[in-house]
Order: sequence, then C-alpha cells, then structure tokens
Amino acid sequence: MRHLIIVDNPKSWDFEIPEVDVVAAKSYLMDETFSKLKRVKVYNLCKNYRYQSMGYYVSLLALARGHTPIPDILTIQDLKTPALVRIVSDEFHRLIQKSFASIQSDEFTLSIYFGKNLAKKYDSLSKRLFQEFRASFLRAQFQKKNSEWALRSIRTVPSEEIPQEHRDFATEMAQEYFKKGKRTISKKDYRYDLAILVNPKEEFPPSDSKALQKFIKTAESIGFYTELITREDYSRINEFDALFIRETTSVNHHTYRFARRAMAEGLTVMDDPESILRCTNKVYLAELLSKHGIPTPKTIIINPENASDALQQLGLPCILKQPDSSFSQGVVKAKSPEEYQTWTERLFEKSDLLIAQSFIPTDYDWRIGILNNRVIYACRYHMARNHWQIYKRTGDGKTQSGNSDTVKTEEVPADVLKHALKASSLIGDGLYGVDLKERDGNVFVIEINDNPSIDAGFEDFILKDQLYELIMTEFMRRIDKKKRQGLK
Repeated sequence: MRHLIIVDNPKSWDFEIPEVDVVAAKSYLMDETFSKLKRVKVYNLCKNYRYQSMGYYVSLLALARGHTPIPDILTIQDLKTPALVRIVSDEFHRLIQKSFASIQSDEFTLSIYFGKNLAKKYDSLSKRLFQEFRASFLRAQFQKKNSEWALRSIRTVPSEEIPQEHRDFATEMAQEYFKKGKRTISKKDYRYDLAILVNPKEEFPPSDSKALQKFIKTAESIGFYTELITREDYSRINEFDALFIRETTSVNHHTYRFARRAMAEGLTVMDDPESILRCTNKVYLAELLSKHGIPTPKTIIINPENASDALQQLGLPCILKQPDSSFSQGVVKAKSPEEYQTWTERLFEKSDLLIAQSFIPTDYDWRIGILNNRVIYACRYHMARNHWQIYKRTGDGKTQSGNSDTVKTEEVPADVLKHALKASSLIGDGLYGVDLKERDGNVFVIEINDNPSIDAGFEDFILKDQLYELIMTEFMRRIDKKKRQGLK
C-alpha cells in the first residue's frame, strides 16, 4: 500500500520519513495522476479541516477515490462534536483518572503523535484517543472539576504547530508507525475485505471460537479477506468492505458506534445500526409487535405512575424487564406484591419505562434464525434446571444454562415460523433470532434479537457448514449489489 502525506505546502514539511511521499493538497486534489492511484493511504495534515476547506476536500475526495484518508470525514466531524467528546470522556473515565492521578494542576494538555506521547505513562490514554479520533497529530485538553478529570476538547495539530522540543519524537513516532501494520496475508486473490467484530473477553459471545473459524474459512473460500477486529480497531473501519458484528450489541455501546460508522463509510453491515436500535429496546419492540398484531404475552409498558394498575391487570406471577436486558439479565419474575414493588423500584432507577408481562411457563423457547426474511435454522432452548429462564445465575457468580437442540425447519410448527417471519420483517432484512413460546396450541413472540447466537455444534447442527455459507454468501451478494448500483 502506498502512503501519501498531504500538506498545504511541502516546503514547510521538515520531517524525514523514508518511503513516504509528501504531496501538496492542491496537487492531490487537481492532478489526475493521484485520482487514478489504487491502494493508497492518505495522511491529511492540512492546517484546516473546516467545511469545504482544502483540508476537508482532501479527506472527502480520498474517500471518493477509494483511498483511505486519515483523518476521514467522520473523524473530522467527530472532532467538532462536543457530545461525542463527552461520550468518549465518560467511556475512558477510569483510564483518564488513573493517567492524571498525580497531576496537581486543574488543567492538562496531552500531545499525541501517532498514538504516542513523550511520557510513556500516558501511552495507554494516547493510544485509545488515537484509535477513537484517527488523526496523525492530536492535542487533547483535560480539565479537573470536583476532583475528577474530564476530556474537554480534542483537535488535530498542523505540523507547524508541533513544538520544537517535540519534533524529533514526532518524527520517530511517524517513522515507527509507517514501518508497522503491514498485513501478512496477501490480498491479491480476494475480492473484498470483511471485518468480524469480536470481544475475546465476552462471557457469552454470539459465536464461539470454533464458529468464528468456520465463518473465516467459509468467507475466504468465496473471496473475502477476513480479519477479526476488536473495539480498538474503530478507526480502521474504512479499510473494509463489510462488517459482521459477533459481539453482543447495545445502543449505548461501541458496537452501535461501529455499525453507524461502517454504514456511513458505505460498508455492508450485519447487523445494521437501525436493527440494533430496534431490537435492543424492549419498549420499542412491545409497541411495534402490538401495533402489527403479533401475538405476545399480555404486555404493559409501565412507569412509576401506572405500575400498580399493571399489577392488577397482569396478576402474579409476572415478568419485569429492563428495556435493554439480554441473556436473562435485567429480567425478573415477581411472585408477590412485595417482590413486584421491590423489583419495579430497583429497575426504575435505571430506566423511566419498563416492560411488565404475564408469565407463560414453558419447558423451552423456540429460537428461529432468519436471514433476509428466510428461515435458516430453528432451535429449542430449554430452561436451566429448576429455573424459569434459559440462563440461571448462581450466588457464586457462575451461570448455568439449559440444553438446546436444533431441529429441521419442516418439523417446526407452522405458526411458529409464520409469526417469526412476520415479526422479523418489521425490523428489516438482516440476521435475526426470534424467540417464541408455544403453549396449548398458541404461539407468542417474546422478542427479536439482532446478532443472534451461532455456535459450532448448536445452531449449525442441521446445516453444518452450509449455515456459514448462507451468511457469507449473503454478504457477498449485498456488496456486489452495492458495487453495481454505484456504477450506475
């Protein structure tokens, strides 16, 4: 891959970086030679990135040319967004406090050169900010208030503004950066690049390591260069053509930001941010399913004012759910008025609205896997032993789960498939897992999950490798379709 450093005036560039071309912004924008180059990383070090400035157009046209700009347009916009700066400050709160614990003043400026600072003790924080705001030279302003530090602003720094005493270090970090990071796998035989987002430390990931390897093997067999990425690779999204999220999603979470950024960069994403937004909030799902006449357990959206009335309508026992609950966490069963009051008070501390549902006891839940409005697998998830949920958390912090069995779709009751397909179609055409209960001949949709579980030996028990082929082929079909539309 070729590297280009774009500056306003190359004569003012006094950093020596071997094998890297320094180009004037005007030349990069106007010379057709650059527009025809392929596999190029563009390091935009113009003085100004304001809207429709020369620096703004360097990153914008680099994106249009299929080059990889650093910073890209989204990063440029992010740097101007105070709300996002506050979100990042909150997310890095512990690291920020730890980094500045010994500083006596109430303000601190952190200079970041390709993810590094002159003082090694700030390297962890510098690296995280560089990953979040991908720009070569950054300056972050921190302020201490009420004994706690917070990020107040972050901006790019033109090379001319780098202090003389920092220049040797900045040059060294640039040289180090350009030397590393080369891929060891040849990409010449691959049509597209696929990123699979994972969290190696997650307790219950959507896919286990064996399933991930099956996804990779299948993807590469049909023409994908495939790479497992983590939250630290946020800034690399635009290096890929597609993003497959295999980490449990949430709206107030980096998985949602990954999905949003990938969509904005033009990647094919599964699951897309809209699906995440819709599926991860049970208040939204309750309203959506009710509006479209999908059968569910009797459901009431409650707030502190109507909670007691809901109890009278539902009876006991009943189920209470946090809107963003997952893996049985944030889902409780109230068996008495006292338990109902205790649980609602506790859950209302986290959300202004809750879901209250009538309790329908069953030995198992159906999970119907759906991709692009087509059923691809069907499982029965059995309740944990002596428990009313699939997952049971014990007092020692361990988690027990019930057994599961995968069945042929033709053996699934027709109403289960019908309601699962109708429910998922309300969300979109992505990859979903619809949970349903079946009792006394009646079927009830419990929830729709984006990013459903696909573990080796479980969901793939019937289709084996064909399940992975179905998903990867769908990725390829969507990318091809997008490419064709882009040529029209």
